[in-house]
Amino acid sequence: MKKKNMTPEELVQYQEHYSEEAFWDKVKLLAGKAGSKLIYHALVLYYTLMDPKTPMRYKAIIAGALGYFILPVDLVPDFLPFAGLADDWAALIAAVSYVVAAINPENKAKAKEKVETWFPFVKTED
Repeated sequence: MKKKNMTPEELVQYQEHYSEEAFWDKVKLLAGKAGSKLIYHALVLYYTLMDPKTPMRYKAIIAGALGYFILPVDLVPDFLPFAGLADDWAALIAAVSYVVAAINPENKAKAKEKVETWFPFVKTED
């Protein structure tokens, strides 16, 4: 049974779980296990959230998606191989699709640079 993408309203409810410190802790924890694509999309959202030009309506969705990503207890526990990150991946991809208009090339470049530093043998694509 395939889970549908989360709606903006569903994503926003997790924004209370977002903090910059918790975001970086989760990224470091999952960097090797999650792979470069998941981390890239999390970083794109992070840099878009930090961008002062990003409209507040998008920031709420991004903070919600990143809050869900950070949340240690979610629909599928992260310690389960592959399946444990599927719901985190779905939340990040849903958020990217809702806020795509606010994601600019500079934010993508920052995310790409960070991922290529952490994963030097991986070529990052959007």
